[in-house]
Amino acid sequence: MDLMLSMKHAVAGLKAQSGRIRVISENLANAESTAQDASGDPYRRKIPTFQQVFDREIGASIIEPGRIKLDKSEFKLRFEPGHPAANADGYVKTPNVNPLIESMDLREAQRSYEANLNVISATRRMLARTLDILRV
Repeated sequence: MDLMLSMKHAVAGLKAQSGRIRVISENLANAESTAQDASGDPYRRKIPTFQQVFDREIGASIIEPGRIKLDKSEFKLRFEPGHPAANADGYVKTPNVNPLIESMDLREAQRSYEANLNVISATRRMLARTLDILRV
């Protein structure tokens, strides 16, 4: 039944967006963390990826969370000579996480999650209504 197919697609979307939200939350939680000493690196931003997988049960392609990649961009430097992780020049490496970008990504992931949830709710209502019509 096509309604069940749409529900399975929405469930796959929920799983993918849930994983994305988890990674973004981790990035936001570590946006201000630094290394323990000057020789270490601070937290490196993680990037969620997705992969297309063919589901034989439903006979269609779905999206699943893929590997989590590390952002290779440079760390930011902040002048803070008294910090334990400061280098000889007094600069501390800070994470390559931009909280504004992460917040916008989080908002987008939340809206995608809600859209998939709405698909499931609408499908359930249509199935219930179809059963009601068949009972009459």
